[in-house]
Amino acid sequence: MTQHYRITLLPGDGIGPEIMAVAVKVMQVVGQHLNLIFEFQEALIGGAAIDATGEPLPAKTLDLCKSSDAVLLAAIGGYKWDTLPRHLRPETGLLGLRAGLELFANLRPAKILPQLIDASSLKREVVEGVDIMVVRELTGGIYFGQPKGVFATETGEKRGVNTMAYTESEIDRIGRVAFETARKRRKQLCSVDKANVLEVSQLWRDRLTALASEYPDVELSHMYVDNAAMQLVRNPRQFDTIVTGNLFGDILSDEAAMLTGSIGMLPSASLGASGPGLFEPVHGSAPDIAGQDKANPLAQVLSAAMMLRYGLNQPEAADRIEQAVMKVLDEGKRTGDIMSDGMTLLGCQAMGEALVQALD
Repeated sequence: MTQHYRITLLPGDGIGPEIMAVAVKVMQVVGQHLNLIFEFQEALIGGAAIDATGEPLPAKTLDLCKSSDAVLLAAIGGYKWDTLPRHLRPETGLLGLRAGLELFANLRPAKILPQLIDASSLKREVVEGVDIMVVRELTGGIYFGQPKGVFATETGEKRGVNTMAYTESEIDRIGRVAFETARKRRKQLCSVDKANVLEVSQLWRDRLTALASEYPDVELSHMYVDNAAMQLVRNPRQFDTIVTGNLFGDILSDEAAMLTGSIGMLPSASLGASGPGLFEPVHGSAPDIAGQDKANPLAQVLSAAMMLRYGLNQPEAADRIEQAVMKVLDEGKRTGDIMSDGMTLLGCQAMGEALVQALD
């Protein structure tokens, strides 16, 4: 039976259009193999949207995203728009998109590919076999808590204030995403907090513990954030799925990403309670190599695989794409950012062609 999906593509800026073209080609091929029809619709965001419309997230783009089954984003931003007022910068468009789609859960995998293990800054015996998923709460915590701001005290001295706050419902919904994610992996979930110091973390730990009864097949553990940061570089293999709040997740997901040695290989997903999810590589728009056929499209392709797995519930299609990436790497094919001695250097388009051959 043929299944039909409407996908909104947001190529964005810099290398975005180049790597998006590769991901689309790969999805079309895997769709032909598995009777999946993808209807792609393209829209503007970031700097490209600013140049065309004067704003980083046109209403038309948001409406198109809301009407789709999933949203695939490439990259936004660049030096050209860095001096604009904050409300007109490309990054503001991304924040508006996350808010407009009500995306509260960010999934950031950090998996060591055996072909690229020597790219890691840590020893082989430390990182070999690492496969971690960080589930970060995206719309609450200290980044959004009130009150916030810089205020004058009675003495005239300025005082900066940010508030870390979570409600039970906010914790429960990210907790459920984390438990469900762990179920699709090795069924181990580590909740990271600072419950020995912070009342908000005490509530966080209480709610995660209460949720555990709904997921008896998942093993739940708890760890303080300072210890978790240390353990990620000491013994990262102990982790399967990590769930944590916005601030801690921001830091730990970047730390976990660098275990792999190349940010150009890492996808991510942002999910809501309903409606389309947003899937994107964690790297930037790399304007210095845009249009030169030097970009690494693999993170974009793996973001498409995450979209198929977590957004469209098509795990077989996701598996095939991920296996194609592994096959190409096994063949020694590399883009410049992951190049090493004895390997074959490919451009962005040629890497896409290699992936299609691997799928066939």
